[in-house]
Formats: sequence, C-alpha cells, structure tokens
Amino acid sequence: MLKEVNASRYITPLREGGSLPGLVEADDLGTYVMKFTGAGQGRKTLVAEVVCGELARRLGLRVPGLVTIGLDPVLGLGEPDQEVQELLKSSGGPNLGMDFLPRAIGFDPLAFEVSAREAGRIVWFDALVNNVDRSWRNPNLLMWHGELWLIDHGATMIWHHHWPGAETSAAKPYDISDHALAPFGPDIAAAAAELAPRITEDLLAEVTAEIPDAWLAGEPGFDTVDELRRAYARPLLARAAVIHERIKGIDGSEGDR
Repeated sequence: MLKEVNASRYITPLREGGSLPGLVEADDLGTYVMKFTGAGQGRKTLVAEVVCGELARRLGLRVPGLVTIGLDPVLGLGEPDQEVQELLKSSGGPNLGMDFLPRAIGFDPLAFEVSAREAGRIVWFDALVNNVDRSWRNPNLLMWHGELWLIDHGATMIWHHHWPGAETSAAKPYDISDHALAPFGPDIAAAAAELAPRITEDLLAEVTAEIPDAWLAGEPGFDTVDELRRAYARPLLARAAVIHERIKGIDGSEGDR
C-alpha cells in the first residue's frame, strides 16, 4: 500500500486544476499536492492517479511520489474561502498526495526538446491508459532539474466510469494528433517492444494493490474490492499487447510506426 501520512496544515489551493487540488504539509514534514475525495470528480479520479502513477514509475517514467493523506475535516474550519472550506469538510479520511516539485515549470513544446525515444515511451504509456489530457493545450508535463515529469492522470481509463462497457471502450484506438509530444517524432515501435512485455498480471496486481480499499468499496457490480482490482488490470493487460497498432494521428494514419 501507499505510504500513509496525515495532513497537518493546508497551505493554499492550486486553482489550475479543475478539481481544486491544494498544497498541504503533512506530519512527515513533506509538502504535497493533495487531491480530495470530496472533489467533483470523486474517488475514481484518485484511483486513476494511483494506477497510472504507480504503473508509470515501474516502467521507468518520472512521476511524483504518491502517498495517502489522512485529512481531519477540522482543518477546513479556519479557511476563509467557502469553496475550499466545503471541500476540506467533505473529504475526511484518506485522500491522495503527490510530492510537490518546487520550482518546476510547465513543459512548453516550443521551448524544450524531447528525444524520439522518450516521446515514444510517454506516448505509448498514454495510449495504454487512454490519457486524453496530455494535449499541447494542457500538457500536464513538468520540467524539473532538467528532466520531464508526468503529472495529472485523473482523466485516464475512461472505461472505469462504466464497467459494463469497459471491454468495448478499452478496445478503441488512441488518437495522438493533439498530443503534446507528437511533434517530436515519438518512436512508438521501440517503446512497445521495450514496455509491452513488462505489463504482466503480476505487475498489474502489484500496482492495483496500492489502491486504498476505501476508494474501491461499494462499486456496483463487484462483490469485493479485489474483484474490482482485477477489473482494473484486465483492460491494461489486453491493451499492452496491441495498443501500438491502434495509435492514430501520426501522418494521418493508424498503426505501428
């Protein structure tokens, strides 16, 4: 399971995100970007962050470290902003924290160069998890200490919002025509050859085991949280073998590049 800490001080909201994440200090003396269970997108956004973040890390991609942050709603009582106060009051219990990367700057495809290998690995990963939120308009990439870091994976795995149609949804192609790294000639074939064999049942079981039970409990159609964990793993295992053949948007065509 993810490391568990407790929020000790709410610092400020980060209004760039639609879910109103906040910067918090925790009792381990760390500073985290916190995403809340009480936000409009709900706990499935946090599940997606855990699955994608922990999977990316195991594939060698750079993502901020993740923790669960226990929140006492009393922290919201002193907040002058009514929206923030309500968010804190409605998010008691475990929430998600991501390591804060101080002085990181947003990735600008006009200002930074990315190798075809690195672009290919990130594009292949985004295709695997169906990340629709890595466009040139909103890259969700940071430059920190001269390296590219991936953030914000809440808008991935759209199929988990409608499990009866998950298999059909997960079989759809992935369009990278608007992807922030498409201009860098991503070597998708090399990425698939390197990364696809690493997506195994054991790896996905390890990744999904990191999801807190509280974020899985009570999902309609599933008797246990472990059954739901296996449901998260199945589409990823199936996509890993073939998704490079279903990527479209390079040179106006679809298929392995």
